[in-house]
Amino acid sequence: MDQSQFSTSTTAYGNAAGSQAQQWRNQGNMFQMLNKLPTSLKNLGNQTATTFNKLSTTQKVVGGALLVLGASYLTRRGKNGKGQSATLHELLYFVNDRIEGYRRAVEESKDTQLRSYYQQLVSQSQQFANQLNAYLRQQGGDRETGTTLKGKLYRGWMDAKAAITGRDEKAILGSNIYGEEWALKAYEEALQDQTLTGPMRRAVEHQYSQAQRTYQELKRLESNQI
Repeated sequence: MDQSQFSTSTTAYGNAAGSQAQQWRNQGNMFQMLNKLPTSLKNLGNQTATTFNKLSTTQKVVGGALLVLGASYLTRRGKNGKGQSATLHELLYFVNDRIEGYRRAVEESKDTQLRSYYQQLVSQSQQFANQLNAYLRQQGGDRETGTTLKGKLYRGWMDAKAAITGRDEKAILGSNIYGEEWALKAYEEALQDQTLTGPMRRAVEHQYSQAQRTYQELKRLESNQI
């Protein structure tokens, strides 16, 4: 294959990858299947993500999609029997994802006002994490600073996609909205499993309410970019 053919093939593949990603989002976010992974598998995912970051751009696009599809069989395990500590650990993975996502937005955005807003969301997310970790320590647990396998794969995939197609403010907003949807789902599941009680539950409910407002504001900002 000569250079022009390779360039044409790479561009076509990048467009196909972008189209497939949009289909995943419209069909309920295929990445949501990774929400249900148990903690032990998510920790194992840290090693997978490290290896993933060493791959070439094309390998990341292909490999990231295959990893997501191949993880479907791991979603069968339920969450019955969790205690407050396990619920907090699970939620903190997604709050830490939120921190990393908005940090990346601060680094990538060229819009002064948007960067300032993203930095506020970094601070808000750190406050969320500190509060949840304080409750976790009350339960005898260690501070949780890890992120989800899903989040690592998604950030890696977005890096690969940006290398092929570029990234603008609308794309950054779209990524933030996608991440906020994951966080909201995590809060909903934490509240629905009925393990959290008293002040701890009220704190999570308050964080969830703030995240909902953030989501609506991000959607408003996205509509202004059209």
